[in-house]
Amino acid sequence: QVQLVESGGGLMQPGGSLRLSCAASGSIVSVNVMGWYRQAPGKERELVATITTGGNTNYADSVKGRFTVSRDSAKNTVYLQMNSLKPEDTAVYVCNYRALGRLNGYWGQGTQVTVSS
Repeated sequence: QVQLVESGGGLMQPGGSLRLSCAASGSIVSVNVMGWYRQAPGKERELVATITTGGNTNYADSVKGRFTVSRDSAKNTVYLQMNSLKPEDTAVYVCNYRALGRLNGYWGQGTQVTVSS
């Protein structure tokens, strides 16, 4: 089993920045993918950004150039640096962990990000 603990969410003005962190613990497989998804009211959950153990990244088109995903594999921690925040970024951000080759992963509790003036 894997547990995910998130931090860094909160309220920010448009144009501001936030940095989310997600630390994984438990039965961690060395080759995996970790990342972030988000869900806004009335919308389906969508991928924000992911990163593999090897450093390959994937971003939603809506956040490219503004968000950066990174990881510290030694600490089993993934980060999401969010710059130039927009009101449309308001959502619950959820951390995900999945061992490569597996269909199912694990989800964090989620952290609220609100972008408003």
